Amino acid sequence: MRRRQFMGTLAGAAAWPLAAHAQQIDQMRKIGLLLSWGESEPEARVWIGAFIQRLSELGWTDGRNIRMDYRWGAGDANRIRTFAAELVALKPDLILGNTTTVLATLKEATSTIPIVFLQVSDPVAGGFVASLARPGGNITGFTTFEYPIAGKWLEMLKEFAPATARALVIGNSKSPSWSGYMSTTGSVAQSLGIQMIPAGVSDSAEIECAIDSFAQESKGALVVIPDNLTLFNRDRLVAMAALHRLPATYPYRNFVTGGGLISYGPESVDLYRRAAAYVDRILKGKKASDLPIQAPVKFEMVINLKTAKALGLTVPETLLVTADVIE
Repeated sequence: MRRRQFMGTLAGAAAWPLAAHAQQIDQMRKIGLLLSWGESEPEARVWIGAFIQRLSELGWTDGRNIRMDYRWGAGDANRIRTFAAELVALKPDLILGNTTTVLATLKEATSTIPIVFLQVSDPVAGGFVASLARPGGNITGFTTFEYPIAGKWLEMLKEFAPATARALVIGNSKSPSWSGYMSTTGSVAQSLGIQMIPAGVSDSAEIECAIDSFAQESKGALVVIPDNLTLFNRDRLVAMAALHRLPATYPYRNFVTGGGLISYGPESVDLYRRAAAYVDRILKGKKASDLPIQAPVKFEMVINLKTAKALGLTVPETLLVTADVIE
């Protein structure tokens, strides 16, 4: 073999790995994640871990054939808005976002990049999708709570604390789902003989004021409606309930691991695994507009026995047999 031909062969062989690497980068799909919690949230790590594991089972591995760009909002609306713009500028193949606040921000930021959402109570009332069966546009995902669950929260309170005559239902008055929850809790409260007192709040100071005022009278209990506002004030809500000795129901497990009495809601790990399946289908060419909005199928109840004892309450056997108990 002539020297010139031999050197050309070597050059071609040396260039091949670089060309293959460049091709691999070009073929790598990009996923943006805009998450409402802080990066240090333990449960957030569990939920995202379930999402990543399911993606891996479906053949998608970060750094191999997908690249995942994370942004953690930590409950800050301005931060979420900035991160939404950053992710859209990266031109990902799709964006995963959780909570109504995040979804509203993403909807403003893009009408073309597919969005898969989680932990949004009423995407139709929020104006995010046309219908649950045919969402249309670039948005699909998984609802977290349906309004009838608010009735379940009241029923659990009455069973746990039979003397309950008044219930403060507290949540974000600016949320599109607020009126839906109020309608449900109102009818169930009436059937249980409980006076429902709605407290639509917009910040932490209003939360404290509403609970302080409500607790001036006896036989009260607290129902916390799911929203970014209540989620990021969960320590405050749990502390206020303990201070005023109010039995309280919460939407998520982390309220109870933090000292709250009882929670009941969808099993979030299951929702994040199911969201990974939607991401897989979109990456393989399915349109978000053709994927129906899905509701939770698995639920969990969590009870804090130490808190129940501090309130002088006995856990009913009917709740104890189905609950995850924290000692």
